[in-house]
Order: sequence, then C-alpha cells, then structure tokens
Amino acid sequence: METPRYCHNPYHYQRRLSREVRVGKVGIGGANSIRVQSMLTCDTMDTRECVKQTLDLVKIGCEIVRITAPTVKDAANLKNIKAELAAAGCDVPIVADIHFKPDAALEAAQWVEKVRVNPGNFADKKKFAIREYTDDQYEEELARIDETFKPLVEICKQRGIAMRIGTNHGSLSDRIMNRFGDTPAGMVESAIEFARIARKYGYHDFVFSMKSSNPKVMINAYRLLSGRLLELGPDWNYPLHLGVTEAGDGEDGRIKSAIGIGALLADGIGDTIRVSLTEDSVHEIPVARALVALAGNHAKDELPPQQPPLSFDPFSFTRRASINIPVTDGTVGGPTISTRVAATHDTYQAIEPKRAQLGDIFPDFILEKESVIEVDPRDAKALDFLATAHAAHLVTIKDGCDLSPIVAYRYLAALIPAKHPILLKDTFYPPFPGAKPGVLDIMLSVASNLGGLLCDGIGDAILVRGEPGPGASVRLAFNTLQSVGNRIFKTDYVACPSCGRTLFNLQTTTAKIREATNHLKGVKIAIMGCIVNGPGEMADADFGYVGGAPGKVNLYIGKTPVKFNIPEAEAVDRLVDLIKENGKWFDAPIPVAAA
Repeated sequence: METPRYCHNPYHYQRRLSREVRVGKVGIGGANSIRVQSMLTCDTMDTRECVKQTLDLVKIGCEIVRITAPTVKDAANLKNIKAELAAAGCDVPIVADIHFKPDAALEAAQWVEKVRVNPGNFADKKKFAIREYTDDQYEEELARIDETFKPLVEICKQRGIAMRIGTNHGSLSDRIMNRFGDTPAGMVESAIEFARIARKYGYHDFVFSMKSSNPKVMINAYRLLSGRLLELGPDWNYPLHLGVTEAGDGEDGRIKSAIGIGALLADGIGDTIRVSLTEDSVHEIPVARALVALAGNHAKDELPPQQPPLSFDPFSFTRRASINIPVTDGTVGGPTISTRVAATHDTYQAIEPKRAQLGDIFPDFILEKESVIEVDPRDAKALDFLATAHAAHLVTIKDGCDLSPIVAYRYLAALIPAKHPILLKDTFYPPFPGAKPGVLDIMLSVASNLGGLLCDGIGDAILVRGEPGPGASVRLAFNTLQSVGNRIFKTDYVACPSCGRTLFNLQTTTAKIREATNHLKGVKIAIMGCIVNGPGEMADADFGYVGGAPGKVNLYIGKTPVKFNIPEAEAVDRLVDLIKENGKWFDAPIPVAAA
C-alpha cells in the first residue's frame, strides 16, 4: 500500500514548500528560515509592561510577538503599545490574539501586522450543543460565518497585514464537533472552512496552525492538514505555525514541546514555531531556537536505497503490532505492554543503590544481558534473517549508522516483520566518557527522536545514552514516555502559558497544585488561566482548575464544570477535596531515606 502523502519524503528531509507570507518586516515560509515567536504574559492594558516584555523577548531572538486582545478596549491599546515600541526603536511584528470577539479583531487589525483568529470561537459561542446538522443547516452556518468573518478579511487585505487561522483541539465549534467529533479531521476542516472564505475574497496572506496539548493529536492534525493542502492544489501552499499548547513547565513542558514540534520539523513541516511554557515567556525562546537548530541536522541525512511504504498510518496513532517476548526482568513488546526502559550495565550499576528512592523511575532491563540483534537497516543480509526467523527477536539499529534515528527506525520498521519488538536508541553515537553535552540540546534531541518515533507507533523499549548522567538519562527516558502517553508514572499536568486573558497567576498556582498533588500517579490535572481552551484541552484530564472570573476559579471533572466561583485562596484545597470525593486521592508516601 502506498504511503499517503503528507511531506516530501518520510525517509529523507526536505522542507515543505510554501508561499511566503509577510508579517511586517518578517517573512514566513518560502525561502525564509523557520521563525521563532512568543506571547506576552501581562495585561494588554498595561502598556509599559507590554513594551518591556516585548523588548526583553526581542533582545534574546524572538522574531514575532503575540499579544492577547480579549476586548475592543484591549485591542485599541495595541495602538499605544506599537507607538511606544516605535519610540524605543523596535519594529518587531505584533500579532493580536483574538477569541470570541470579531469587533476586537477589527479594532486590532488597524494597529498590528497580523491577527490570529480561532475558527472554533471567532463566530461561535463557547457552549457546545448536541444537535444534528442537515446539509442545508450546515450551509446556513457557513453563510453566517462568512458574514462575520468577511469584514476582518477585507481590512487585513486592505492594510496588507497577515492572519493566522489557528485551530485549537480544545475549542472546536459545535458544528464541527457534531459532524467530525473532537478529532484532527475536525481541526483541519475547521481551518479549511475559514480559508475558503478568505480565498473567496481574494485574500491569501494567512498561516495555518493545528494546536493541541496532546503531541499525538497535534502531530496527526498537522500531517492531515499538510496532506489535505497537497490534495487541494499548489496554490494552497500556505505556511504552517507549529506549537504544542498547554505544554506546562520545566522539563515536562520542554519535552512535550520537543516531541510535537521536533517530530514535525524532522519531516520538513513547519515555517514558524512557538514553545508554550507556563513560565516567563523569555524562557521559551532558547528552547524554540534549539529546536530549529536540531531540525537543520536532519538535512545531513543521505537518502536510503529504498523508500518502502511506511509501517504506520501518519494520520492516526496505532501502536506497531509486535509480539511480547521475555527479557531478563520481564517482557517487552506486544500491544498491551507499556514501553520498557533499558539501561546500560554502567548506568544500572550507578543507580542501583538508589532503587528504593527512585521507585517507579528505574530501568526495566540491562541492555548487555539481552540478546538484542543490532542491524543497519540497509543491510539486506540482516534483514533477510529477520524476515525468515520463526521466533521474534528484540531488534535495534547498530551504533555508527549514519542515518538519523527517526529515518533509521522508520526504515527498519517498514522492512522487518511487525512481530519483532524494536528497541529505540536516541543516538547511534553516544558521547565519549567525560563529555559534557548541552543539557537542553540533549533533552530536546531525545524527546524529538524518541518521542516522534513513539508517536508513529514505533518502539517497544527505549535507551537513552545521549545524556551521560546515569540518573538523568533514566529520568529523561521515563519523562519522554509520560509526555507521549505511553507510560504514566507520575501525576500528569496540562498547564497553559500565561497571557493577558489569564485570571490568576499561572506559575505560582501551578506550583501550589503540584505541591499538593504530585504524588497522584495516573491522575491528570488541567490548569487553565481562562475558558478559551479550557474544556476542550481538558477532554482527557481527570480534573480541571480554570479561571472563571477575576479572583474566582471553576473546577471541572473532565469537560464538565462542577464547582463555580471558588475564591482563589481556597481553590487548591477545594481541588484536593474534589479529587478525594471522586476516589482518586491517596496520601503521599513517606520519603525513603538515602542509604
């Protein structure tokens, strides 16, 4: 079966060809480099702080700055922000972020270089209604959207400014939800509807995005969009903006962002990126720049001798159907067995004295104890052996292979029988003893390579060697599995970055919630500053903590609000009570003393 097209070649890097869209002085797509952007965390009416945060971002390499415009009043203040930036000698392009308020978009479009609209709530209220739409009713809805969206298209065309048609998994309209469900296909259709309207009026200066807090959903949605644009024709070659929304903070936020963004960049998909961290926005830029640099490494790969059909569906996650086989301390492979973590003998020995303290974060088996078959996927003799072997074997790529891990393992998975479990390595060139590689670069490289492959459904065990620290390498392996959703060993958090819509301090609140709940293995908690993406991005969360009004918090079970207008000072305790009421609470274990 021929692999559906979504990129130039899944076995060889080539950047997706797109038209150029100008955002002020910055070109997106075309021959331009991958652009890095971020978003302010302050109130849009605080002109001084907006200018300060913008200048701080530009100083460290941010090329485009986004500012929320939740009301017409906020949108009007963008004029003052732009004037102050100009007085400071700063001409960085500004993007107005719009949700729910078409009139705010029209005001903002007078002052900025780009407007971001969310098709899920630009012309629709944030209240999902369960109803069926006949074809005629669906067309009536599209006509209503056309009437609402047309004035913004016309002013953007008149002023020569750009637009982002930015779909979020968490905020699809009821029309899309009822016909397509909360799916990547629905996300793509939502964006295409708005693009058709823009094109109807001769406007083409727009960029697409398909954001989700789940890297698998995000990757599938962008691939589906890329494939759909190819089908629609060469003049649908609009640039793509990448991001994992509500990624969180710290190592978890960086890993989750690297999985989604890095996997797509490795396929040549993406013209501009934003890393969404629940931290001060200046911390997003080094991560984004590092991901862009890593993407450049894929261009060094040689084209493999064959381009077989992929072993996986790039548009829908399904784990590769390997057979469960024994290893020294358990088993590996099979559709119901979680992805295993391997370690070298030296790593295992180094952390063995801390086994009790590490708890669940401990390797499942030692590499050197297992009969792992190491092959170069271009070695026909080795592949013939695996093709004719009666028993299933644990297989990996031989060290020294000059293909990138993503290409090498895709190639291997496509050419050997699915019964053989695959051990993923983050690198085929582990650092020499005593080497001190950059911590951020290693973290992002591991997450991009291993996380991207796991999102393809490839990988029954993983081995991290790029990180030389024994404990750090094992923690990085487990955190990557957690972020992909393949193995849950701790509380999972979905936390949005701050912006001017946020109704409480996200950083301090997230820290408080972590402190109270970080022992609840398997519980997923969403922390949302406002309602914009809250219910949707909490779809697979157990509990949600959402800003409902200034100083007030609403608590959710899944997508359903259950407690309203809780004073912020009491909200974390009430969240704990809600978890207890629903049988998900257990007391934190007493820490094990160091030996």
